[in-house]
Amino acid sequence: MVASWNSIPLEITYRVLGWLTFTFWSVGSYPQVILNFRRKRFVFYGGGVPVLISVVGLSIDFKVLNFTKHSSYLIYNATLYFSSAVQKQYFDKYGFGEMIPVAANDVAFSAHAVFVTAVILFQIAIYERGSQKVSKIAVGIVVAVWLFAAICFFVALPTHSWLWLISIFNSIQVFMTVIKYTPQAYMNFIRKSTDGLSIFFILLDFSGGVGSYAQMAVQSIDQDSWVNFYGNIGKTLLSLICVSFDILFIFQHFVLYPSKKALISPKVVISKENLEPLVSSDSHQVSGHV
Repeated sequence: MVASWNSIPLEITYRVLGWLTFTFWSVGSYPQVILNFRRKRFVFYGGGVPVLISVVGLSIDFKVLNFTKHSSYLIYNATLYFSSAVQKQYFDKYGFGEMIPVAANDVAFSAHAVFVTAVILFQIAIYERGSQKVSKIAVGIVVAVWLFAAICFFVALPTHSWLWLISIFNSIQVFMTVIKYTPQAYMNFIRKSTDGLSIFFILLDFSGGVGSYAQMAVQSIDQDSWVNFYGNIGKTLLSLICVSFDILFIFQHFVLYPSKKALISPKVVISKENLEPLVSSDSHQVSGHV
């Protein structure tokens, strides 16, 4: 028999926390999208074609790794939430008296996160990035992760070990969560500035991490069992990792580098290819418009 809620107030609290977490994490993605758009500038060279400058200061590696992270998490959440075959394997492993550790808000968050991250990657693709580009390390990590996932799929296929397979994707999202924040933290350190990174995104991300952990705690209190914490270890670690890095970013923004804007010279922002055909050898003027 599948477990049910023992306390209606705790069930309501669980659902409210879940959708609050969804709201924090989902709405928290949009300040970065808006910031990228608002930081758009037009740089003209004597009547030449304007060059857009918008995502300088935002780590491209961060977003590339983030897309793989959210995609992996969506595969895990959607499969465990919708697949009766995978749910049966979960109950066989942890007991039919336990609840599925994935809620509707988890699936909604993952799907929305994949979409918004794709939008930001599109912004990165069409806006001037200055000297920033995807590192070979980030590309190597993404390729290695998806190659590993493909191998695991073929390993699971003969025995239909789907719970094991989606657990691999859950582990992947934890791994990607750990490393995706590192490029941004390092870039902030090198530039001695958090300019280009939305602090509103960080604050909402922090709130979502706290809400996600609280939601799991409420379920455990109601069921008098902590199985959902290690039954969905990915969600547990996701919350802890997000909160930890968000605290670091908040410390960088408000304590280490308060109100510091990185100075971006035209030589850094404008590539040589853009400069040569638009600037004459005897004169060049630059005018910027927000």
